[in-house]
Amino acid sequence: MRRLESGLLTEEDLFLFIDYYELTSGKCNFDHGVNNTITETYFFREVPKHLGSYIVAAGLEQFISYIEILNHGLSRKHREWLENAAGKDLSKDFLDYLENFQFKGDIYAVPEGTLVFPNEPVINVTGPSIDVQLFETYLLNIMNFESLIATKVSRIVYAAKGKSVIYSPRTVVDFGARRAHGRDAAVLGARAAYIGGADGTSLVIAAMKWNMPFVGTIPHKFIEERYREKGSFKEIELSAFREYAESFPHNTILLVDTYETIRGVENAIKVGLEMKEKGYKLAGIRLDSGDPVELSKIARKMLDDAGLKDVKIFASDRLDEFIIEDALSKGAPIDGFGVGTKLITGANYDSITKEGGVSALDGIFKLAETSDETGRMIPSTKFTSSMGKATLPGKKQVWRRIENGKYLEDTITLWDEEVEDAKPLLVPIMIKGEIIYDFPDIKEIRKYCMEQLSALPEKYKTLRGSEPYPIKISEKLRKLRDELFEKYHDEYGIS
Repeated sequence: MRRLESGLLTEEDLFLFIDYYELTSGKCNFDHGVNNTITETYFFREVPKHLGSYIVAAGLEQFISYIEILNHGLSRKHREWLENAAGKDLSKDFLDYLENFQFKGDIYAVPEGTLVFPNEPVINVTGPSIDVQLFETYLLNIMNFESLIATKVSRIVYAAKGKSVIYSPRTVVDFGARRAHGRDAAVLGARAAYIGGADGTSLVIAAMKWNMPFVGTIPHKFIEERYREKGSFKEIELSAFREYAESFPHNTILLVDTYETIRGVENAIKVGLEMKEKGYKLAGIRLDSGDPVELSKIARKMLDDAGLKDVKIFASDRLDEFIIEDALSKGAPIDGFGVGTKLITGANYDSITKEGGVSALDGIFKLAETSDETGRMIPSTKFTSSMGKATLPGKKQVWRRIENGKYLEDTITLWDEEVEDAKPLLVPIMIKGEIIYDFPDIKEIRKYCMEQLSALPEKYKTLRGSEPYPIKISEKLRKLRDELFEKYHDEYGIS
């Protein structure tokens, strides 16, 4: 019988988390001695339509950790597999190079939690061409996904807080694990969600890995399995609520919609009053179906009339930022939201208008400069027949002007330029293969992200019709781009 395969990746497996063309192009370069120093830049061209005007950068720690893993070299097990599977393509000398892999280059990047905008460099990687090429698949996989989720959650949290409140007691929790596109997506998505402003996750392993809060209430099954032939559904539910409160008197949140929501609220009130007599407090109830506006208003009145004004109302069930904003604008007295599918998939979708597109951040990793025979760095750009896919040449920096604590504008420049009264965003992460950046823990990243979001003016954060953030290109960079474009046009006879 064949041994079952879990599909879980070990750290040594990550060396082969690459698209095959990275090996074939690398081997060809190796054969012909093309391993000059280059800089490749990670950036994105546009923000998905229903995700606003900015992106929250996330995933840098996982990318740098990946390079550390690669520095252990291609394992003997994986080398032997490549020799058997791709022996005609990959020579012994090239496999030796991979087995002894050591990245000695430089990486500059914006810190995680930084807000970035279209065409701005997010990560610059400088090093030998073969080495830098190997990073492409993993870098794009990690940065595109985590940045997408962190951005989505920042908008959900923005909607949950309400327009007039900077820091609100309303909570947002990641409920997305069971709808994530795979196990890694669930764990990394929970991390990105926390960076973007979520207050915690339902996924226990994510909480352990990232040292962040985790929460849980009751599944419908917990109530249904207490079915007795004699006794009403209402009595079954009440019994389940009482048992749960007995086990968790310090943190009882009751799911009230298994049978009929209003009857469920009545049962929760009975248990809440019983807990109150014993010196405990019912923490909350959860609505998981029906109209969240109508039901939350009815539930709030019932709880208040019973003297349980401190009991919180939480909502789940197919939520996103648009539904949350709509519910709160209609006066729904909801204190917290558990958001699943549309959070963990970074849904580029408006649940109110039913409009949307592909849920992906189209970040790319492109060559910005390469060294010539003398070692001098020469700016490079991709022209292509589609001008929308052309890239800005050269290694670049982003400078942000801030006035009265608010973002004013950004300027993209060549690396050796400076902008007066502005702050450079890309900072040194790795120099000559050594990590010099002191990576903050996730709580510090989250706090930094919240500060950045507070500094972004309101007109760039609205869920619909947000204005494009002003981004300038320096005169020197613009001139270089135009000169290269003109040369390209002349050479190919393009008018």
